[in-house]
Amino acid sequence: MAQSNNPTANDLKNDASAAGQQAKADLREGANKVGNDIRDTADKLSNNSASDNLKDRGNDLAQNARDTAQDYVERAREAGSEYAGRARAEAERLYQQGQERASELTHYAGERYDEVSEMVRRNPAQALGIAAGVGFLVGLILARR
Repeated sequence: MAQSNNPTANDLKNDASAAGQQAKADLREGANKVGNDIRDTADKLSNNSASDNLKDRGNDLAQNARDTAQDYVERAREAGSEYAGRARAEAERLYQQGQERASELTHYAGERYDEVSEMVRRNPAQALGIAAGVGFLVGLILARR
């Protein structure tokens, strides 16, 4: 069977996992940066005893952290939307493939039915005997239950 350009469920899972790991690493890096900025600012201001500046800097850093978190949330939403689209496309492809196979099976069953019908028309006594034998065996099996 030819390989398609559509990603498999495992590919989608791996991509989502990689995106999650990247987001986790980015968040950790951002948190470390904010923490270092706060420490640096506290060290500078502890020498100056300017608590108002420290509060302002702390508020700025907190706002920066909120903005960064919002950026990551937006990225995660975009990635989730992209993966949902891929999953929908893969589901549609699999549905179409199932429909094609069901059609092939219907065609095959129709051919076999025609063959059996023709055989019964050519040998009705033999077909009747086989049907009676199968019916007798099914009856024995069901009677023992």
